[in-house]
Amino acid sequence: MNMKNLLKYFAFFLLPLFVACSGRVQNPRFVINEVLVINEQNYVDDYGKRSGWIEIFNNSAKTQDIGGLFLTNDRSNPRKYPIPKGDVLTKLAPHQHVLFWASNKPYQGTFYVSFELDPNKENYIALYDESGTKLIDEIVIPEGQLADVSWGYKTDGVKFNKEGINQLTALERVTPSTNNFTLDKNEKIERFKNQDKFGASMTITSMLVVFLALVLLYVIFKLVGKTSVRISNKRKAEEATVTVGINPDKNEIPGEVLSAIFMALHEEQSDVHDIEHTILTFNKISRNYSPWSSKIYGLRQLPK
Repeated sequence: MNMKNLLKYFAFFLLPLFVACSGRVQNPRFVINEVLVINEQNYVDDYGKRSGWIEIFNNSAKTQDIGGLFLTNDRSNPRKYPIPKGDVLTKLAPHQHVLFWASNKPYQGTFYVSFELDPNKENYIALYDESGTKLIDEIVIPEGQLADVSWGYKTDGVKFNKEGINQLTALERVTPSTNNFTLDKNEKIERFKNQDKFGASMTITSMLVVFLALVLLYVIFKLVGKTSVRISNKRKAEEATVTVGINPDKNEIPGEVLSAIFMALHEEQSDVHDIEHTILTFNKISRNYSPWSSKIYGLRQLPK
């Protein structure tokens, strides 16, 4: 088989893969994520006014600048509102949102577009690239909107599912500048409540945990106490051995130790020492004179 035929076989097998990849619908890098047409009791702008708004989501994993792009609600005029460049707030971090007010007052700032949303008809909104010719994303909000009900995608940035079907729908709650899907309940807690309505399992579990903790503490303290007593007794035995001076090898008591013991026993039996070691006892002598004042000791004796 020559090289030309080999390339033909490769092309035959790889062509369906390229066709499948090219036919897959991709979510755009910027997605018009949520739109509110009638704002009566919802989010207010920096001027305290309530207008319709358009939320755009950075659907990529890198920071992107939305400045220089175009927003429009007119199919024939894709450059209706040029988003100003140079504003630091137009740089969107990965998977973050930005809100544009459809107030028709662009002089109020970067995020106030030059058109309004009409609650009495279908609203077309589109985002174009810097040239104003390439469409990045578009959305069509159906007519007959209700007040304070927004339209968008349940999962941020997921405009099309795996089958390429558009997921646009009325959202359960209005979520400007935040995730469209938010959890206000803990699924595990709710499931536990359904399974144990009266809380009996929770009560029994709590009591068992407390009881086991007390038993564990009792065992730990008892073991620690026994270990401390053993260590203390061992230290006392070692100190007694060192004080007495017993030779553990020969099992003998040194002579000086025996002498001290015998002397102590002799003094005890002779009753010549004080009972208390911190008190001195003076006994009166039975002599009538003091030998210290006798003059006989001061006389000089002549040698014989």
